[in-house]
Order: sequence, then structure tokens, then C-alpha cells
Amino acid sequence: MALLLASFVICLAIGMPIAYALGLSGGLYFVFHHPELLSILPQRVYSGMDSYLMIALPLFVLMGLLMNQGGLTARLIDFCMVFVGRMRGGLAQVNVLASMVFGGISGSSVSDTASIGAVLIPEMERKGYSREFASGITVASSTMGMIIPPSIPMVIYAFIAEESVGRLFLGGLIPGVLIGVLMLTITYAVSVWRGYPVEEVPLSLREVTRRTSQGIPALLMPVFVVGSVVIGVVTATESAAVGAAYALLIGLFWYGSLKFRQVPGLLKEAILTSANVMIIIAFSSIYIWILALEHVPEAVGALIAGLDLPPLAVLLIVDVVILVIGTFIDVSPAILLLTPVFLPGLAAMGVSPIQFGAIMITGLAVGLVTPPVGMCLNVCSAISHLEIGAIFRAALPFLLANLLTLLAITLVPELTLWLPSVLMD
Repeated sequence: MALLLASFVICLAIGMPIAYALGLSGGLYFVFHHPELLSILPQRVYSGMDSYLMIALPLFVLMGLLMNQGGLTARLIDFCMVFVGRMRGGLAQVNVLASMVFGGISGSSVSDTASIGAVLIPEMERKGYSREFASGITVASSTMGMIIPPSIPMVIYAFIAEESVGRLFLGGLIPGVLIGVLMLTITYAVSVWRGYPVEEVPLSLREVTRRTSQGIPALLMPVFVVGSVVIGVVTATESAAVGAAYALLIGLFWYGSLKFRQVPGLLKEAILTSANVMIIIAFSSIYIWILALEHVPEAVGALIAGLDLPPLAVLLIVDVVILVIGTFIDVSPAILLLTPVFLPGLAAMGVSPIQFGAIMITGLAVGLVTPPVGMCLNVCSAISHLEIGAIFRAALPFLLANLLTLLAITLVPELTLWLPSVLMD
């Protein structure tokens, strides 16, 4: 295990992509410790991503791309402006609310940062907000994209944990909304303190009706995707196909912003994006196999039991580990590496896989906004032309909402378990 971890850290330190760092360090382990198993490594790599559930991954990516290209972002911002635009710091409030809604459509925090940030960061700066503040709130609020269902990371966790995607989607809904409400509160307090402006939003019946009618087709997306899984009409994989088809039709025929000639390019982008994740999943399966060969889950379970601590105390320790790991490793590989290590021991202590999944996703979402990896930070830096350190410092007050929510779902399991038990039991 020392060779495995040392080679992995060295590969990351020299700038090797994480997928190949996983593959190379795993391969070295088998060369030195189990050379007799080298012949079946290719089969294990392939089987690591050979799952019906994984078909949902490129479909969810395609769904988000279609909705982005189809003019969704501008219409969501117009819709959100009706509700929070007249509050102090109206555009900042719109930024948070739009991310809440967008998170229920794209399933990706990085897509949220790119789409919302490209529109609102320049507009907020034009209205008197500092570029740092606009960028900080954009990346912080985009963390809801991978928590509010549908969620691409939750599909990956469901694959590793062998858990229901529908239950996980429902388990992430309350934590995601709670983060949004807390961020709206923090945003209002900061806006009052700094004297940020109120937006002049016409609230005539005609204008409200226009903005609502334009926003409703996009708002119905989560209903189709999540609702169809919850009521048992389709599987998680099929719901992704339903969502992609719905996004295509809305973009082409309702909004009219999507053109047929753009679809092949979006298909290509979805394939390439999904391939990057699938390569990580494939090579991480070697690590999962090594963990099983070395009995690491059993050892961690024994360690947890040997601590003689209540489940709550153990979960708090795991929270800290997830936050630290998320700072250095991106979301997908972190899920693939941490789930088989912690889940068996926690399940033996009575912790629900649904609660642990929500904790995992909520904790790792913070890593998207923390250097040095911070995918959302890097995307926002490209949009705002600010250093990632400046964006991170501006995002810190809003990340308090994520940390408070992580603590809440750790202390109160019902926040993640209530909806799945009511709607799916």
C-alpha cells in the first residue's frame, strides 16, 4: 500500500492526469506484488465501467449541454429576477436562485459556473458589484449543481454503492435547498452591509406572466427526470434519456435557440466529457480491486469499531476527511476511492448509504471551490480573469452555508432519509 500511495502522489505531483496516475500506480502494485494477476488487469479495467447504470452519465451531460445551448440560462435569470430582484443585492440573489434552479437541470456544478457566470459576472460588475464578489458568489452557489437532483456524482456513487439512484436523488434535495436558503440569507446580509443595489424589475401582470411562461418549460425538467424515477415509470438510465429528449425538443421548438446544425457538436462534447470521467472510473476500479485484495475496507471497519466511538463522532471525523480529500482530488475519483473504504464500516454501524451519499456529495462539493484543484474556481477564473486565490477568498463567506448544511445532515439523518422513505417506501 505504501508503494501504491507513494507512486500515486508522485504522479499527481509531476502533473500527470489523475486517470493515468491511478492506472500507473495500480499497475506498479500488481507488477511487484501480484504479477500473476497482470493478465486479467484489462478485463478488470473494462468491467469497472461496464454497467447499464453508466449509460446515464453521457445522457445527463448531453441534457445539460442541450439546455445550455437552448437559451435556458437567460430565461432562468429573467424568471428568478421576478422573485428576488427587488431585494437588496438583487442580482446577487438572482445568482444564487438561478444556481438552485439550474442545479435541478444540469446535474453539474462546473456547467452551472460556466453558464451562470458567463452571463451574470459581467452584468453584476456593470451594476456596481466588485468582480471578486460576483465571482465568489458564482462559484459558491454553483456547488448546489451536484447536490440538487439530478446529479451526475450521485449516479457515480450509486454505481459504486449499489444503491438506488432515485433514493439518492431525493436524499440530496433537502440538503441542496438548505444550502440555497442559507446562501440567500448570507447574500442579503453582505449586500446590506456593502450597500449593493436593488434591481428595478417591472412587476406588471403581463411581464410576470411572460417571464413565468418562458421559465416553466425549464423548471419542469427536474419533474420529468426525478419524478419519473420516483414513481417507477423509468429507470435512472431511462430518465436521463427522457431528459435529453425533452431538452432537445424544448431547445429546438419551444425556445428556438437551439439549431439542428449545433446538435452534432453537442453530441461530440458530451461524448468527450463523459469519456474523461469514464477513464477515471475504469482505472479507479483497479484501486477498488487492490483495496479488496488488501482487505482495506475490513481494516477501516475494524479501526472504526476499535475507536469505540458513537456513529455520530465517526461521521464527524469522516466529514473532515472528505473535506480534506476534496481539496486535492476531483469529485469523481474521490467518490470512487472513498466509498469502498468508508461505506462498509459505516453501514455496519447503522449509517444509511443514502445519508453517507449525501454527506459525501455535499462535502466534496466544497472541494470544487478550494485550491489547488477547484474545478469551478478554474472555470470562473477563465471567465472573470481573476486569480483563483482571489475568487476563493471572496467565496469563503458563502461556503459557510455548505459547511452548516454538511453538519446538519450529519447530525440529523432525517434531512436525507425522510423524502426517500415517504416517496419510495
